[in-house]
Amino acid sequence: MKAIQFNLTIPRYILGLGLGKLSSDIYWSGLTCTQYTDIPDPQLPGEDWVLVKTHLGGICGTDMSAVKLTASTYSSPLVTFPFVLGHENIGRIEKIGSEVKNWEVGDRVVVEPALWCKPRGIKQLCPYCAKGEINHCINITKGTLSPGISTGLCHDTGGSWAPYFVAHEDQLYKVPENISDENGMMIEPFVIGLHTTLKNFPDDSEQVLIIGAGTIGLCVLTALRALGSEAELIVVARYPFQAEAAKTLGANHVIRGSQDSSYYEGIVELTGANLKNPIMGKPLVMGGVDRVYDCVGSNSSLDDAMRLTRNGGQVIFVGEPGIVKNLDWTPIFTQDLAVNAAYLYDHNEEFKGQIWKTFDLALHLMANEGVDIGWMVTHKFALNEYKQAFSVSDHKKQKEAIKIAFEFPY
Repeated sequence: MKAIQFNLTIPRYILGLGLGKLSSDIYWSGLTCTQYTDIPDPQLPGEDWVLVKTHLGGICGTDMSAVKLTASTYSSPLVTFPFVLGHENIGRIEKIGSEVKNWEVGDRVVVEPALWCKPRGIKQLCPYCAKGEINHCINITKGTLSPGISTGLCHDTGGSWAPYFVAHEDQLYKVPENISDENGMMIEPFVIGLHTTLKNFPDDSEQVLIIGAGTIGLCVLTALRALGSEAELIVVARYPFQAEAAKTLGANHVIRGSQDSSYYEGIVELTGANLKNPIMGKPLVMGGVDRVYDCVGSNSSLDDAMRLTRNGGQVIFVGEPGIVKNLDWTPIFTQDLAVNAAYLYDHNEEFKGQIWKTFDLALHLMANEGVDIGWMVTHKFALNEYKQAFSVSDHKKQKEAIKIAFEFPY
């Protein structure tokens, strides 16, 4: 079958780093690490696995970081090359192993990508997985699978940028009929927003800043409102269509911003803070918001997140920062900031006195509380149109793109 595969070899990596500066098209030309290629049909790793026929496979910002070779190599020992990309997904079960229980061929499912202890066949769960903290699993290079953090980052499982991939029965979640395919595919980014906000939930009296109105920023915003937050939510959006999306999802204020400090005055006006200009560099902010969710992870956004948070406030890194250069960490100390990161999702979320798996909570909110973000899927492409898909992802402003997906017929 055809699939989009990532294979990091030193020659291809070096070639991509050099030629990619001339044009992004080089990254999906087949000359570098990402290739549209023929691969064998996936085989079940065990009898407690299923084969999933993909319907939609989303293109995530972290996927594009891999394609464009901007991702940190920090996690490279935790994966096995080559692997099929794609962790955002929705599809139907095509085949089941003999030991699979409670699932049938034809069930419409989303797959929780994390490859923690149970999918790896490890009976004695690590201390984290035993507590439901599957995002902290320390066995992601062990067990019956090759090393891999998740579906879409593991040689043995494949990913949703292919017509088929495999999943362990403990990764499966059935999608109710009243959830559309597009909304179902958005569950994975939505659970990122849910996990982030449940672990770092603001008081209703707080002023909260969300930097970034791409998929993750909008999902954090959606999660806050879906979970009942009445905090004053300020969103920094780069493009007009992102600003409209943020207003639709319940932002109190939307400020247009870019890669500089041009939007600081808007924050000052809303918070009553004061700006002081240092000898060089961005302004020093006296005051600011109570809490910032940085959903971009760039040098500029990380810098802004720290500068715009009041003394004693909290900064949550949601967008994966990768390698950060020339970042002034002084505000952490002078403003006595609490800095946290939010990584993936888990099986130990507390909401309304109940413990949830994050995916179960997302499905509940979509099926019973009216959360519908399927409209964020603005562009869909056949897999063989991958060059167009990547180009749209690389030019979101011109194409007014939020979430792009590969579509496979059922």
